[in-house]
Amino acid sequence: MTELPETCRPDSGDLAPVIDLARCEGKADCLRVCPYDVFEVRVATSAERKSLGLLAQVKSLAHGHKKAFVVHADQCHACGLCVEACPETAIRLLRRSR
Repeated sequence: MTELPETCRPDSGDLAPVIDLARCEGKADCLRVCPYDVFEVRVATSAERKSLGLLAQVKSLAHGHKKAFVVHADQCHACGLCVEACPETAIRLLRRSR
């Protein structure tokens, strides 16, 4: 594995990425920059698409309904690379509820 940025905290467990599906266009920048394989990009299910507002549903259609999803939040080290890389500013690091 390549050297991680100073902002990565190996013992971090307090923060986790949260994706705003209405903003996400599934460009996979988060997937490419995350050193811990926290994300996946896939086509949103019908139920996930229906949970979006009308404008977000149209936007989703234009992008093939591809969205990023957090699949391994427990592996997040809160480095913030995904937040910086997301061109839609669809990712935030939020405190985990315990």
